[in-house]
Amino acid sequence: MFLVVTIVQMLQMVIKLYIWVVIIAALISWVRPDPYNPIVQTLYRLTEPIYAYIRRYIPTIIGGIDLAPLIVIFGLQFIELLLSNMLISM
Repeated sequence: MFLVVTIVQMLQMVIKLYIWVVIIAALISWVRPDPYNPIVQTLYRLTEPIYAYIRRYIPTIIGGIDLAPLIVIFGLQFIELLLSNMLISM
């Protein structure tokens, strides 16, 4: 039981961290960052695969604004809510 709780809490922590990565990457994309900056490259490598997966199934560019980060954040928060409810029910 303790092991399951610990694993769920770690998953929730990873989800929260990834949400912050998505937020930071979205904010940085507004200012035209240097593509050779290692931080920008890391953020791109962490976020672009999931954005590409979402863009394959859902048209995310509306009015020149890419909504893929917003969809990712909502999806991750939904998963985190499911994990929280699973933990509460135990």
